[in-house]
Amino acid sequence: MSKYLWGIDLGGTKIEGVILDNDNANQIILRQRKATEADQGYQHVITQITALVREMEEASGISCGGLGIGTPGRLDPASQTLKNSNTVCFNGQPFQKDLEKSLGFPIKIENDANCFAMSEANYLFSQGVEPSSVILGLILGTGVGGGVIINGRPITGRHGIGGEWGHNILDPSGGDCYCGQVGCVETIISGPSLQRFYHSLSGAHKSMAEIVGMTEDPYAQQTIDRLHHFFGKGLSSLINVLDPDYVLIGGGLSNIDSLYTEGVAQLKKYVFNDSLETLFVKPHHGDSSGVLGAALL
Repeated sequence: MSKYLWGIDLGGTKIEGVILDNDNANQIILRQRKATEADQGYQHVITQITALVREMEEASGISCGGLGIGTPGRLDPASQTLKNSNTVCFNGQPFQKDLEKSLGFPIKIENDANCFAMSEANYLFSQGVEPSSVILGLILGTGVGGGVIINGRPITGRHGIGGEWGHNILDPSGGDCYCGQVGCVETIISGPSLQRFYHSLSGAHKSMAEIVGMTEDPYAQQTIDRLHHFFGKGLSSLINVLDPDYVLIGGGLSNIDSLYTEGVAQLKKYVFNDSLETLFVKPHHGDSSGVLGAALL
């Protein structure tokens, strides 16, 4: 077994790589990033990933003979092509085969939300949480995704879509989704969707970081209220079905503190129980969770 673990987190705007010590997976040897530049097409992203690995080899003096990679979407078990990616240039492509050809060694692929969930679950287990616990990892950022950990393992399912709550139908006000449906969770409470909602009210273009900070702006408040309401309503179906012990929230919107108070208060309205005992936890590894989980593959 190699002394080092290599991981890549493939995002819509950045590719992040990490090298870990296999004897101590909490020890980061090197962490490096590169722009995805997905607007330049699928093959260009393959080139960017390969370039990042080569740059990391040079910077660390460590040769990479295999790595884990977390991707938006999922490798279809039947066709071995990527599907359900909100970076749409990947859909229908034999991503694993093409990247292995470019790199010259084998890789393992997992959905990025599952990588996030696995990384954070491993930390909880190291702190004494029972491995039999049901752990739900949610991504709220450019897209909306999720991963389910049961007995220490991600539940992917027959179609490889386990945990993909971002494409449950939530409300028609979300409009058309790239997946072909109307009103998906992702069209309502992803960062870009909330920014579009704010623009529809105010006529101004603002980032979510700006919107959260505009406490005196009524349109900003309506946008945050929309997040709280639909976060609660959308998540309630997962709580009712899985009844997880822990919910971990990652992605850019996980930094909105009111999600853990007002958002959870909205959730209580829809859960099929008199009380809500689920434990909501901020990710221990922050924005490193996805790439650390990929290395653990």
